[in-house]
Amino acid sequence: MTKLKSETREKLKGVSTATLCTALFKRGLRNQFIQEVRPLNPNLGNMVGEAFTLRYIPAREDLNPISVFQDRGHPQRKAVEECPPGAVMVIDSRKDARAASAGGILVSRLMKRGVAGVVTDGGFRDSPEIAQLAMPAYHARPSAPTNLTLHQALDINVPIGCGDVPVWPGDVVVGDAEGVVIVPAHLADEIADEAVEMTAFEDFVQEEVLKGRSILGLYPATDPQTPIDFAAWRKANNR
Repeated sequence: MTKLKSETREKLKGVSTATLCTALFKRGLRNQFIQEVRPLNPNLGNMVGEAFTLRYIPAREDLNPISVFQDRGHPQRKAVEECPPGAVMVIDSRKDARAASAGGILVSRLMKRGVAGVVTDGGFRDSPEIAQLAMPAYHARPSAPTNLTLHQALDINVPIGCGDVPVWPGDVVVGDAEGVVIVPAHLADEIADEAVEMTAFEDFVQEEVLKGRSILGLYPATDPQTPIDFAAWRKANNR
């Protein structure tokens, strides 16, 4: 797994998924925002970490009884115990939230192991309890039935699709109050740098707009005065 630089992690904690999507779009990447996935607690701040993946397939009843959990090597349990500290577990549940991808006990274990967050394009059971944990969790909607009723855990740390987005192990996962974006690992450093710059400029623009200034010539900065005003704003705000 590609190691995410600590400085890059910190930069990504301070930018929005919207800004990251724009930076990725400039590089031709249009499909990086996981669809229909939302945070259980939008007040936890940004989730940032390398992707560690778990893939489900449709369950076949004769192979997926509740007794499979007695196997210490069951892929779901194994993934929870192997997801590295600082990583984000990303679960491919085929966008099917009729059965849970995981529940409060497994998500609590991830938190205690130092995992940075968990994402599924399905649902979590025990979602009210998960929302109280000090770790970001993202899902499509609550789902009480056990995953075994519909999902069969198969692969750990392989390329998956989550919410129609391709996710490779080691890709950088960033979540905020709006949702989750996947940044290809080899682009993480430059995307983080650009997003910090974009965020500073957009904060300046927002302040100017709230003062009553027109966006014409301001956003984008086609007026020669705009870069001058922005430079003065950055100096005054230590940005």
